[in-house]
Amino acid sequence: MIKLQRTKQFCCITIFVLLAISLFIGNVSADTNVEPLHLIAAHNQTGQDNPYQIGMLKFKEVVEELSDGAMTVAVHAGTLGTSEPELVEKLQIGAADVIITSPGFMTASGIREVDMLALLYLFESYDHWVKAIDGEPGQEIADIIYEKSKGDFKIIGNWSAGARHYYGKKPIYSLEDVQGLTIRTQTSGVVAEFWKQASAIPTSVAWGELYQALQQGVVDSAENAYVYLVQQSHHLARNGKYLSETAHDWTTRFMLIDGNKFNGYSEEQQNIILEAAQASSDAEREAVMKDDVAYKQKAIDEGMIVNEVDIEPFVELAIPIQDELAAELDLESLLQKIRDAK
Repeated sequence: MIKLQRTKQFCCITIFVLLAISLFIGNVSADTNVEPLHLIAAHNQTGQDNPYQIGMLKFKEVVEELSDGAMTVAVHAGTLGTSEPELVEKLQIGAADVIITSPGFMTASGIREVDMLALLYLFESYDHWVKAIDGEPGQEIADIIYEKSKGDFKIIGNWSAGARHYYGKKPIYSLEDVQGLTIRTQTSGVVAEFWKQASAIPTSVAWGELYQALQQGVVDSAENAYVYLVQQSHHLARNGKYLSETAHDWTTRFMLIDGNKFNGYSEEQQNIILEAAQASSDAEREAVMKDDVAYKQKAIDEGMIVNEVDIEPFVELAIPIQDELAAELDLESLLQKIRDAK
C-alpha cells in the first residue's frame, strides 16, 4: 500500500515536472519566435545626456526587452554624422536603419510637403504642437511623406526639440534688429525665406562646427532651443552671449525608418519597433520639457543675457509665408487643420 502511494506520488511529481518543462519550453519558444535583427540608430547630437540620446537609448531598451534580446540596436550619437542631410543619406544607402531629422533638412529629398512642418510660427505653444502632430494633421503629413518617397521614408515617431530662439552677438527686440545679421539656420525652403524677409542672411554651418563659427565670428547668430545650444557651449562663444526669446519654432523631429525595409520585417519585429518608437518619443519629449527649464537657468548662471521679445511682428511676417506655401502645395486644408488644433 505504501509502495503504491509512493508510486502515485512519484508519478504526480513526474507529471508536474514534465508540465513545468513543457511550459518553460513553450515560453522560450514564444520568446524566440522573434527573428534576430540588428538595427543601427543614429542622431546628430553628441551629448550623452542629450534628449536625443535619451530617446534613442529608450528605443534600444524597449526593442531589446520586447524581443528578449533577439533584436539589438546600436545607437550612434553624432558618430555617423552631425549633419542631418548626412543622416538622411545614411538612411537612403542603408548605413543606418533609424534616424532623427528635422523637416527643414529633408527638403533635399524633393518632398516639398515636408516644409509645412518647417514653417516658422506655425504653432503657438507646445500643447498646440502636441495636438497637431499627434492628431490628424501629423498623420496626414506622415502619409504624404511615405507616399511621395515611395516608401523610403516612414515616420515611426515624432520627437520635439523644444522652442527655438534667436541667440547671437547682440540682443534683438524687433524685426529691425535682425537686419544684416548672418544667422546659422536651415538654408533652404521656408525657414531661410523667413529670415531673408526679415533682412537677415541665412548661413549654412554644420552643427558640430557651429561653436567655432560663433567663437571666430564666422556667423553673427544662430537659433535653437536652450538644451542644445548650452550643451554645445554656444552661450560661452563670443557671438553667443545674448538670447532673445523669439520662440519662432516649436519643432518637430522625425524618427524615420526605411519603409520598404520595414515592410520586409516580420509582424512581430514591426510591432516591437513601433512600440519602442512610441516609448522613445515619450521619453524624448519629457526630457526636452524638463531640460528646457534647467538649461535656461544654466545659461543665465553662466553669463548668458536673456530678453523677451514682442513676437507679434514676427508672426505677422510668418503668416503670408505659411499661406503661400500651403497654396503652392494645395494644402490649404491641412494648414487650417493645424491652426485649428490650438
